[in-house]
Amino acid sequence: MNLTGMERQSINPPATRAVYDQLHYAQATRVGDLIWVSGQVGIDLTTMTPADGVEAQARLAFDNLRTVLRAAGASLADIVELTTFHVDLRGGAAEFGRVKDEYLPDRYPSWTAVGTDQLALPELVVEIRAVAVAGSGD
Repeated sequence: MNLTGMERQSINPPATRAVYDQLHYAQATRVGDLIWVSGQVGIDLTTMTPADGVEAQARLAFDNLRTVLRAAGASLADIVELTTFHVDLRGGAAEFGRVKDEYLPDRYPSWTAVGTDQLALPELVVEIRAVAVAGSGD
């Protein structure tokens, strides 16, 4: 794929605009059909509070990922690569995996899961970043 001359777009759904203004990063960047999505966490975007536990945070993180992809003109089905970060990789893997399979039920993307000792807020236990190719999941 030749990306020469293609415009780079910063993607920031309205609910995430404050993050862009305060922390100076885009929720996603799109060049042509390629979309790189920044890490999404289990925070309710209306109340800005983290959910409780792996399963609830994973659901919110996937919901937030879907919101960003929609704003970029794509869907969860267009994800080709998934990277997840887990504060308790072994302890929460089964719960996270069940939620992941609900949101990505087929045409599984490449996936790397990484254990880490902390995320941006002490209450966070999982973070999801993705690479998507718009239209590839149709």
